[in-house]
Amino acid sequence: MGKEYRAKSFKSGNSVAIRMPAALGIEPDREWTITEQNGEYVVREIGAPRRKFNIDKVAGSATSLKPIKPEDRVFEERPLRWDLLGGSDGS
Repeated sequence: MGKEYRAKSFKSGNSVAIRMPAALGIEPDREWTITEQNGEYVVREIGAPRRKFNIDKVAGSATSLKPIKPEDRVFEERPLRWDLLGGSDGS
């Protein structure tokens, strides 16, 4: 068995939170599963947090892009195979 730490629970809104000791090295904004087994709780990390998209790193990097002209936005008509979707034939 590993080293034992003490943690304290406290009220947080309508929930109860547990403050984890810094010595555990747990990073904030992680997700966890909590399982009750024979009256004891097992806490497991779900995985790394999803990365947030930072538009500041992208803004201004594609300076050569220009808006599409209205005449270039027109698509040629083509037959569509609606029967492949199991729906109507579009008529």
